[in-house]
Amino acid sequence: MAKTAVVEKSITEYVPQQEDFVLAPAEQRSSTAAEAVGGVKHETLKRFFAQKSAVAGVVILGLLILLAIIGPYLSGHAYDAQDLSRANMAPRVPGLASMGILDGSENMAKTTGSEKINKYEDLGITDTYYLFGTDTLGRDMFSRCFMGLRISLIIALLATVINLIIGMNYGIISGYFGGMTDIIMQRVIDVIGSIPTLVVVTLLMLVLEPGMGSIILALMLSGWISMSLIARAEVLKVKELEYVQAARTMGAGHGHIIFREIVPNILGKLVTQIMLSIPAAVFLEAFLSFVGLGMPAGTCSLGTLLSDGFQNALLHPYKLLPAAIIMILLMVGCHLVAEGLKKATE
Repeated sequence: MAKTAVVEKSITEYVPQQEDFVLAPAEQRSSTAAEAVGGVKHETLKRFFAQKSAVAGVVILGLLILLAIIGPYLSGHAYDAQDLSRANMAPRVPGLASMGILDGSENMAKTTGSEKINKYEDLGITDTYYLFGTDTLGRDMFSRCFMGLRISLIIALLATVINLIIGMNYGIISGYFGGMTDIIMQRVIDVIGSIPTLVVVTLLMLVLEPGMGSIILALMLSGWISMSLIARAEVLKVKELEYVQAARTMGAGHGHIIFREIVPNILGKLVTQIMLSIPAAVFLEAFLSFVGLGMPAGTCSLGTLLSDGFQNALLHPYKLLPAAIIMILLMVGCHLVAEGLKKATE
């Protein structure tokens, strides 16, 4: 009992000293924060790659991006080189052609039935190979498909980055400051969002000259709205947490709180939305090109290839399948990665 009384007396008689309230050195604090952030990132990546579907999505997207870069040069035929004598040639693949599979033969429907033809043999060019066949102007479909994938990805990525910048800043400002600022900004979104996207985009494309810039501008008009709504919802949830309140109590300014405390903690949700926005932008670009409002004649994108293939699908179905399969794989890959990111950041 005497020993306990001595301990209690020493505690009550302790007087706090000046050095008890001195912050750790800046280097130690920054290294500790970096270690904490690095640990969170490592754990997120670990959870992401633990999902087989997410890994499959990464592999699919990686292959498509690689083919978009080098694909137009693999076949040995330029994507815009025309040869009318080689128009509408069926796919011919090395190795498989000798086994009678994808050897350039196709059945042509005629009024009296069908006839099997092989234009490679008719032209005496059995040493030439078009992996996906040729179009109505004799252009190689293999190189055109992957050049079209490149153009569609460039359009989608640029539009998504611009939408991210606009939507993220708009949503953060609206959610962070709240009050009348939030009310006014959300009413603006309600007005813009009430107008159907396809109607606005179609009218805009009718006014502007066809081209990549016009499509990106059309995709920007309403694509940022969903990004801003997600950013606002996350800011409303994060700004009331303890570490944000602590930073505000210590006198941190709005810029520091937003960009150092809030933005790093909502990036996971925004990246997930980016992965969903890319296929949506590709699909909208394909729709515009499919109906003749996208890329100008002479250029190629997934939409123009699908449009051309659809017009010849009954006679030459091989013209439609490659672009359609590439678009399906792109959609599946993006959605698998987005689902994996969503689960990893929850």
